[in-house]
Amino acid sequence: MSDDRPSIEERPFFATAAKGTEGALRDELRDMRVAKIRATRGGVYFGGDQGHAMRACLRSRVASRILCAVGEFYAPDGDALYEGVSAIDWAQWLGAERTLGVAATVKSGDLTHSGFVAQRTKDAVVDQLRDREGDRPDVERSDPDLRITVHIDHNLARIYVDYSGTPLPKRGYRTNVVEAPLRENLAAAMLRLSGYQPGTFLLDPMCGSGTIAIEAAMWSAGIAPGAQRRFGFERWRSFDDTAKESWRVENQRAERFAEAVESDTYASDNDKAALVAASANAKRAGVDIACAHVDLKELDPAPPGSWVITNPPYGVRLERDRDWVKYFRRALDVLRDSTVVVITPDRDLPHMLKIKPDGEHTLYNGNIECRMYTWKPC
Repeated sequence: MSDDRPSIEERPFFATAAKGTEGALRDELRDMRVAKIRATRGGVYFGGDQGHAMRACLRSRVASRILCAVGEFYAPDGDALYEGVSAIDWAQWLGAERTLGVAATVKSGDLTHSGFVAQRTKDAVVDQLRDREGDRPDVERSDPDLRITVHIDHNLARIYVDYSGTPLPKRGYRTNVVEAPLRENLAAAMLRLSGYQPGTFLLDPMCGSGTIAIEAAMWSAGIAPGAQRRFGFERWRSFDDTAKESWRVENQRAERFAEAVESDTYASDNDKAALVAASANAKRAGVDIACAHVDLKELDPAPPGSWVITNPPYGVRLERDRDWVKYFRRALDVLRDSTVVVITPDRDLPHMLKIKPDGEHTLYNGNIECRMYTWKPC
């Protein structure tokens, strides 16, 4: 097996991540004292037991999902796929009283249609349970009790169960949104990749829904990002008294090791509706951020050593809006004692600003390829 596919006995878990954020996720998992970590394209493999997977679900700010590999076999055709899936004991997670959903990806091999792979996987699971228990679980695409993921690469099938359930970026606090919101885990990854440290003065001058400021404030306050939600593993048959005890321990550990620090976190925007959304979202997240109605061209200097991290509206096309460029260029001058970080899909921003960034990182906001530019203090 290649280095890109470590043994599932050694590293049974895979934390998925948005492209470009794998390094941030690797460092985050190390901070959680998760073992046998190795980053690869699209995420990070790690070892351990169900407690480690629960910990990652509860505390990861950067991951998208936490998957556990439960089977690996060669599947050159539909019959081999069916047999391989049938060899897994699905009764430990499922019964007729629960629901399932299957997602499949096919990178290369003789099986080329992801829909067919998902269908055959589903058939194998429900047929096994019907034969054993006399009834079968229903399929639920939007919110199943058990989400199964199948990945086939060069005819090697790897079968995962999803500990997360709902994607981890859906923290539960962001019900008020404005146009083009930044995903919560991407905002968290930006904070790590930029070098921001919890407790440091932070300003988002184009805050929108407030996601960057809220993620910074939650990190500084030591609030686990999964504290307000329920995870997929809590709906499985295997979530018995032993698993519940492990979950209780992980929650206690998260509280015990939370290192809350005082922070000055600010969010401003020239859109009053955005500020209302940001303030409401922060309240639901359990953090305090100071919101102010300030236009970019009226921005005041931040304290030396501050971090200014922002996500300009993607609808603003820089080549057609010279005023925006002028105001942001002025902001860089005003904030010369701060680290300024911007994520944007416009690759020509540095050219138009006529200021070379000190750092550049390729990130993806959903399917949108973006650049994260960093300007350090002068």
